[in-house]
Amino acid sequence: MNATDILEKLVSFDSVVGTPNAAIVEWIVAYLDRHGVGAKVLPGPEGDRSNLFATIGPADVPGYIVSGHMDVVPADGSEWTSSPFTLRRDGEKLFGRGTTDMKGYLAAALAAVPQLVKAGLKRPIHLAFSYDEEAGCRGVPHLIARLPELCAPPLGAFIGEPSNMHAVLAHKGKAAARVTVRGRAGHSSRPDLGLNAIHAMAKVLDVVVAEAARLMQGPFDAAFEPAYSTLQAGVMAGGKAINIVPDLCILELEARAIAGIAPRDLLASIRATAEALQADGFIVAWEELSAYPALALSPQSPLAHLVTELTGEAPLGAVSYGTEAGLYQAAGIDAVICGPGDIGRAHKPDEFILESELAACQRFIEALGGRCAA
Repeated sequence: MNATDILEKLVSFDSVVGTPNAAIVEWIVAYLDRHGVGAKVLPGPEGDRSNLFATIGPADVPGYIVSGHMDVVPADGSEWTSSPFTLRRDGEKLFGRGTTDMKGYLAAALAAVPQLVKAGLKRPIHLAFSYDEEAGCRGVPHLIARLPELCAPPLGAFIGEPSNMHAVLAHKGKAAARVTVRGRAGHSSRPDLGLNAIHAMAKVLDVVVAEAARLMQGPFDAAFEPAYSTLQAGVMAGGKAINIVPDLCILELEARAIAGIAPRDLLASIRATAEALQADGFIVAWEELSAYPALALSPQSPLAHLVTELTGEAPLGAVSYGTEAGLYQAAGIDAVICGPGDIGRAHKPDEFILESELAACQRFIEALGGRCAA
């Protein structure tokens, strides 16, 4: 099967984030088995979805990880000109949910497997495919935790998020949370007898706005756009009717941190403000939705030099979106982003990738195999 054929099969699995993924995992395992590569299925704590790990070459020698995620964001078929989960070709464009983010990368990696097997690798290439990346990188920490029993300490990890096959050395970290404030309902004519959850949440929102403004004053890292850490409220909901004292208000917010700043720390004052409402009789819950650290790979690192040689271009400084790369680096494994397609096409109707982009990515992975065979 070539990369396009593989992509067609991968797209057909509606492996939407947060849902069971056994079907796509089983297909990839069977594909690898046909090429003599054994894969390990690593169930997550949810019980209905798994990570996948496979090694080509000697597992007891330090090698490289080719890392991608199997999940995709939801697709509203009414906004597409064709079925999101059926690959459609139009010239060189291949349309379908996940073609760019990031089943195209998986397809290129799998298409490279026969050549990697034939090459007789002296250093291994590991395929590490995760679940629920789109929910804040929830699956890959469980995979990373298992690496010591699966392989020798890796020399580096290539994260195939769409970057037009340009290497990226840094991205911001992220932490997201949901705040729930419960008060006491009542008739709006007697607000003194109720506890207005929206009014209480306004105190929390005031801190969010103030902290967002403070972060604009620095610290700065010119590699990013914007060059500072950010904070925003993204969702707020509460109340049932104008004449009812609202007993519930929910706020969802996120922080994105430049390297050197822990994303969770940016939410600390907001959490403290929310929890202080309990002294006034409100019930407050704080739920972390996701969290992952920033990536900051030194341009002088061996992995940065290797990716420069493989791509023939100097790496880009940074991107503001997040990936699993920061989690690999936090575990002591150098990581770099390099994948096919453009991030501007991701998460949109009529998402697509070019066949030439698939081919370029496959050549990149096969070139990596050439280095590991030398």
